[in-house]
Amino acid sequence: MSLASTLAVSLQGISGNVVTVEVDIADGIPSYTLLGLPDTALSESRDRIRAALVNCGEVWPHRKVTVSLSPAWLPKSGSSFDLAICIAIVSATIELPEERQSNLIFLGELALDGALRSVRGVLPSLIAAYESGYTTAVVPLANAQEAALMTRMNIIAMPHLRDVLHWMRTGERSETIEIDLQWQESSPLLDFCDVAGQPQGRIAAEIAATGGHHLLLIGPPGAGKTMIAERIPTIMPALRLAQALEVTSVHSIAGSLTDRSPLSLVAPIVAPHHTATRIAMVGGGAHAIKPGACSLAHHGVLFIDEAPECGNGVLDSLRQPLESGTITIARNSGNLTLPARFLLVLAANPCPCGKFSGRGLSCTCTSVQVRRYLGKLSGPLLDRIDLKVHIDPVGRVDMARDSLGESSAVIRERVIAARAIAAARFEGLPWQLNSQIPTRALRTTFQLERDAMNFLHDELDRERITARGLHKISRVAWTLADLSGHSRPNRSDVEQAYQLREGSQS
Repeated sequence: MSLASTLAVSLQGISGNVVTVEVDIADGIPSYTLLGLPDTALSESRDRIRAALVNCGEVWPHRKVTVSLSPAWLPKSGSSFDLAICIAIVSATIELPEERQSNLIFLGELALDGALRSVRGVLPSLIAAYESGYTTAVVPLANAQEAALMTRMNIIAMPHLRDVLHWMRTGERSETIEIDLQWQESSPLLDFCDVAGQPQGRIAAEIAATGGHHLLLIGPPGAGKTMIAERIPTIMPALRLAQALEVTSVHSIAGSLTDRSPLSLVAPIVAPHHTATRIAMVGGGAHAIKPGACSLAHHGVLFIDEAPECGNGVLDSLRQPLESGTITIARNSGNLTLPARFLLVLAANPCPCGKFSGRGLSCTCTSVQVRRYLGKLSGPLLDRIDLKVHIDPVGRVDMARDSLGESSAVIRERVIAARAIAAARFEGLPWQLNSQIPTRALRTTFQLERDAMNFLHDELDRERITARGLHKISRVAWTLADLSGHSRPNRSDVEQAYQLREGSQS
């Protein structure tokens, strides 16, 4: 048999297309031709496949080998096609049983000795294959745990090319790997009881976690801004299964599952350094497009410390995903849309030296320096921030207390209870959090009490808030009402939401 075909998957973001790998072996000058818009990593597959076959005792065809990846118009990248091309070459050279080759997805990179190495994007590839009607896939053993999340598919995890060929020829497998899907619902490493004092920061974190509201923490160095931000995922409810699969898919194509378990239900937290570029923040790349920090923080927290120190335009690049929950990246190879629905937490010092508090005299910065420093956070970005909280330095009394503050478990129970109230209110609607209520719904179905609306309209007439600010305050007020047990936000809820948005200290 001189013609054979197998199936693989080509990914574009977290979406994929099933690709047919066709191999034709004909008489002629020995050569290897790869068709179908491959990238450099895919073009180099020839040498990997040839070395793997020879080192496994198989025959490399010293003839004219033509490999076609169809659809031909679709750009293809990465080394995950190695196994599919290799099996097609073997099948075209030495006929393999058709019943074990048809409707079978192959994913995996080949080492020179024939070992199957892990590849990125296994989970989204399997999801794309399943949606196209395929239910069996061969994957590297190193990706077995991630692949096992597709419980409706028959996953065959193999460590070596020899094992794959032996199974295809005889139907025998040396051993069957059983993966125990134990979801991880919490992280025991961080807890809010570690935070000394800071009642305003704690309350703001609870409100942010409950309604999905964006948060800005302003305070001197060492006050606990980073500690508060890092512990916000510990008070957020566990991800639903569909959300966990989305998060794992994004981290899979980014190659960051070494830092995060595929079975984790904990909301992710991503904390890029303030020197990160716009591409690192929103995603991109010269060849293969990779997710940025805002996509890696999908359904979780994006924490940016020392926010005023970020480069020009870096923070403003987050304005569009903050509104839409997605990020669209345009490159020569096409447009790619990635999910990016995250909770943004910014931390900033009050001035360049960090000691300005409005009370003491230890700050050496001039008023112009203070305004210029915080002015690096643009007005349009700050208009998208729901909560602005000033964090005071930790005092002697807070540090000397024997009792710890509330634990993450206690706060998390309140967050879950408030979210349950919101979920019941939004039953049958396409959104789940108060921060996602559309503006039309705020003006119709989810109106505030009349006295509360009059207060906001007065502030709008005085140009103290924008129309976006009015809607942001209304959404925060709904979260405060859920936490307080009010059926509808009243004047006190709105005034507290207004103070939190303006950064007023109570």
